[in-house]
Amino acid sequence: MTSNGSETDTKPDASKGLEPANISCSRGLSTWLATNQVSLALSSYQTGRLYLVGSRPTGQVNFHEIGIGRAMGLWADPQRLIVATQNQVIRFENVLASNQRLGEADKHYVPRVAHTTGDLDIHDIVVLQNGVIVFANTLFSCLSTLHNTHSFTPYWAPPFISKLAAEDRCHLNGIAMRDGMPAYVTATSRADVVNGWRARREQGGCIIDVQENAIVTEKLSMPHSPRWHDGRLWVLNSGTGHLGTVNMETGGFEPFAFLPGFVRGLAFHNNHAIIGLSLPRDGTFSGLQLDEELSKRDADPWCGIQIVSLASGDIVEWIRFESAITELLDVCILPGVRLPSAYAPTSPELTKFFTFDAGPTAERAAE
Repeated sequence: MTSNGSETDTKPDASKGLEPANISCSRGLSTWLATNQVSLALSSYQTGRLYLVGSRPTGQVNFHEIGIGRAMGLWADPQRLIVATQNQVIRFENVLASNQRLGEADKHYVPRVAHTTGDLDIHDIVVLQNGVIVFANTLFSCLSTLHNTHSFTPYWAPPFISKLAAEDRCHLNGIAMRDGMPAYVTATSRADVVNGWRARREQGGCIIDVQENAIVTEKLSMPHSPRWHDGRLWVLNSGTGHLGTVNMETGGFEPFAFLPGFVRGLAFHNNHAIIGLSLPRDGTFSGLQLDEELSKRDADPWCGIQIVSLASGDIVEWIRFESAITELLDVCILPGVRLPSAYAPTSPELTKFFTFDAGPTAERAAE
């Protein structure tokens, strides 16, 4: 599916069982993607979709969609995608060599390994330098790694969590990497009782230093997606709709840009921040300062992506989803990728799609 800046009705394969969604984007998005030599990966757990967003040679934005079942946290590099779903962590591999194309796609991601975890409500996923996958195990209030036999192995837990239990006590959700290791995590509160975070949505959101086991700040509202970038700790203060930084000495939150939606999913590229937005949901997302911020600006909330210039704080490009899609969970960048595509784990094409390793200097793909 493609878009040239006007609304585009998606037409997913009937086998995916997905209701069509309306997508519109800014006129300059295709040029921005091409100029910055990057594509995007977006997850919507609310509809179970994974979107790969690239640019076509004709100057249009290309939206490649697969149904994957409650698509949650993402990790990506040009060669690999890792996607959390309701019950699994799935590793996708690009099977195209640099001189190969599948249709117009210069990268094609195929599911190769699926690890069954059960419904851990996995949010952020990171990969260590040694290839170990670490994820925010939100249900058990800890960071975890995969295990060959069990659902997971605990990696780290906040010092205020007295017991690992399937109780989503503090809603631990985000991981910031620094020097190749998990450095900071976000949680909605320091609650240590079942679903305790739900009573602390407006204030008490915290960032925790993983190495020091220390609270960096408790002055946030439902924070998500912490990222260490350019010597600063950035975070999405989701309850207010702001992208900003944290003063590491005082713990104060310093807003940088307002986004009209419940913000989750943050990536940086070429002095820009790429941010996911969701519509406020009755219950979990209602009654937050975000409502006041929208009312003050006489604005309706968005579901989509907004790209912020770190030089000016302005929104320079955007994607907007309407109708079927109302919530996004994560966003990743694919640097150096022009037009990505993928097969879902249930794609019928996988039955007759074969690739094999023909040696270090020759790669072939047969369909």
